[in-house]
Amino acid sequence: MAKQPHILCEPGDLNDIALVPGDPGRVERIAGQCDDHSLVAENREYRVVNATYGGVDLTLCSTGIGAPSTAVAVEELANVGVETFLRVGTTGALQHGIEIGDMVVATAAAKDEGTTKRYEDATVPAVATHEVVAALLAGAQARDEDIHVGPIATDDAFYAETEAYVERWEAAGLLSVEMEAAALFTLARRKGLDAGAICTVDGNLVAGTQKGETDDDELPEKAHDNVERAIGIALDAVVTLDEA
Repeated sequence: MAKQPHILCEPGDLNDIALVPGDPGRVERIAGQCDDHSLVAENREYRVVNATYGGVDLTLCSTGIGAPSTAVAVEELANVGVETFLRVGTTGALQHGIEIGDMVVATAAAKDEGTTKRYEDATVPAVATHEVVAALLAGAQARDEDIHVGPIATDDAFYAETEAYVERWEAAGLLSVEMEAAALFTLARRKGLDAGAICTVDGNLVAGTQKGETDDDELPEKAHDNVERAIGIALDAVVTLDEA
């Protein structure tokens, strides 16, 4: 098989398990918690790194923002042998009582985006793999983290999340909204692969706090290192999955 056109990798380059943050900069933050790491490829929004954590070899690959670029990453990573995907991202809460700095492990994602509709009917659910969810919860428990577990929404239009959308999501009991999980879960399921997601809360749409609107000095203490904590949980989950 030829080198993949976007992630610039070919079979044998990567490992079976991959952490897939959206932000290329978060790849470096994850690599910083690993025992060792090396850059494999970098192109557009895709930064690909191989690393080792707790004796387990894994791959890190950024997906960029949104379902379309995530789908490209998942398609190409799967083509070169990745079998398990763990998203490490950020999310906006949709329920009162979910605070900035909290963490959400998604069990499923509402498909309020356009990418998955090119693959299948909108009524087919986008669900995380049970074993990956369980590994993330085990990682959170081992680190004594409180975590919110349940369905979320995946949306395409960050600047078009109107009050009507927020009210509908809240009434449905969805925990939070982000922009990638539905594509990840859908493609993994269709390909017979495994996927899950842990996201840190960086705003609460119901409470009226949008991403980036809160001064750091006003944030709760748990919000100051929430990304690093989520990365640690995800890395521990990788070890659990490798041992299974």
